[in-house]
Amino acid sequence: MDMSQQTKFAVAPDVKMKYCLYARKSTESDERQALSIESQVKEMLQIAEREKLDIIDIRRESKSAKDSDKRPVFKELINDISDERFNAILTWAPDRLSRNAGDLGSLVDLMDAKKLLGIRTYGQTFSNSPNEKFLLMILCSQAKLENDNRGINVKRGLRTRCEMGLWPTCPPTGYFKEKRVDHKGECLTDPDRAPIIKQMFEKVAYEKWSGRKLYHWLKFDLNFRTALGKKHLSLGNIYRMLENTFYYGAFEYPRGSGNWYQGKHSPIITKELFDLVQKQVKNSQLVRNENIEFAFTKIMKCGLCGSGISATEKFKKLKDGNHNRHVYYGCTKAKDKNCKCGYINEISLIKQLQKHIDKIDIKKMPIENKIKSEIKRFKKFQSMVTGKNDNININDIDIKNYAKFLLREGGIQEKREIMACFKSSIIINNKIASLD
Repeated sequence: MDMSQQTKFAVAPDVKMKYCLYARKSTESDERQALSIESQVKEMLQIAEREKLDIIDIRRESKSAKDSDKRPVFKELINDISDERFNAILTWAPDRLSRNAGDLGSLVDLMDAKKLLGIRTYGQTFSNSPNEKFLLMILCSQAKLENDNRGINVKRGLRTRCEMGLWPTCPPTGYFKEKRVDHKGECLTDPDRAPIIKQMFEKVAYEKWSGRKLYHWLKFDLNFRTALGKKHLSLGNIYRMLENTFYYGAFEYPRGSGNWYQGKHSPIITKELFDLVQKQVKNSQLVRNENIEFAFTKIMKCGLCGSGISATEKFKKLKDGNHNRHVYYGCTKAKDKNCKCGYINEISLIKQLQKHIDKIDIKKMPIENKIKSEIKRFKKFQSMVTGKNDNININDIDIKNYAKFLLREGGIQEKREIMACFKSSIIINNKIASLD
């Protein structure tokens, strides 16, 4: 009995089979020799022509079938079968349709509901019969088992490579992977970049360089670029490199797992130099603290080169052992490393911004109601403390003076809301804040 006869016996003779051709390119490693999408389509169309199958539509997808509900085209196919646009599927093999229990369950449910009458593959036909559905479930479950075992095998292989001292993924800047078969996977020192990376650590440890100074040195003085992306190092990349233990020989994989290994690669720096850098980083607060927010960043720009304005904080130790905190705003020098904009103290900046408050009409701004509400709340609090029930006349309140007070004493969000009242951009030029 041939395939076409099996199909005829599987459904009632008065039911017309309406096929959707579904082709999916496999992304699994052991199926690299599988047919491409267009090759699948070509083979399936030849079967359809030979057996006179009615192909209503052709769907192509390149997403993996490993995870459930992650393939938009397959999901549309399931919905169209539910809506009875199609009642049969033509595909290359069962594992093109499913490698997970969720999608397989959707197919079987449609068969049980008699909305999916059959699935035709290159070598088999699956109709709505117990034996053929059971065979379909076995084949798709076998594909899922292969996926699960592959994941275990990959992890075991990565762990073995780490135990051999081999970094299992793309190496950090300063190294590249050996391409020789007898030394496959070993990390070799990049002769062009490794000496510069060593200098980076030395400049931080011995010359107390900051991350920003390293960034400009690498980008503008040396035109240093990564080997893979051929891009300049970002400031964040520089910070991460200074914390990377791989450069002195040890590495943790996966990161954060607590599993440490001694690398087989040649170190670029010594453990002693690495420790000095970490000490300098901690003492000078070299690493950016992403939890620190400054009130007036991202809303001003440099009047000389057009770069953004960043902020930094300094702590001055007093004779009594306490510290004074000072915040300074200055040009990021992203567009001109030699920009002479200078830095302005936050106290001085606020005084200048308070003067600009007099130039705007806050009564036309949305913040007016919020300021009035805050003042009214404070007046009520004041009356509860003093015991005096003074009449509160909001119209007599000087809103601009209160806005100036918030610029000096308010929280970060309150200061930003006040700054939003300025329709013009704030320009910093030689320690002078002006409206653009």
